[in-house]
Amino acid sequence: MLGEVERVLGSVAAQLMSGEEVVLENQKIRVRRVGSGGLRAVQFQQNGRMLEAIEQNAAKPSRWGQLAREGHRVVQFRDVLLRKYVAVAVDGVVREY
Repeated sequence: MLGEVERVLGSVAAQLMSGEEVVLENQKIRVRRVGSGGLRAVQFQQNGRMLEAIEQNAAKPSRWGQLAREGHRVVQFRDVLLRKYVAVAVDGVVREY
């Protein structure tokens, strides 16, 4: 059974990749485009910390970039305050770091 954090991150990732807004706890958050590649991104709060969900750049040489090039839906989650990546979702499966 998925934990609450994994469920929320999976939901945010799916909504980020498929729409113009993310609905989280009855709050609508607009998906914005960032960087020169126009990647999708959204900031939201989870358990008292501000997180940012960012669509994976397929041009990056990392294994996550390779998965994105292969057509997988890859979303990275970053703690805004610490500026560190804390999780990744690949095709809806969430893995925390």
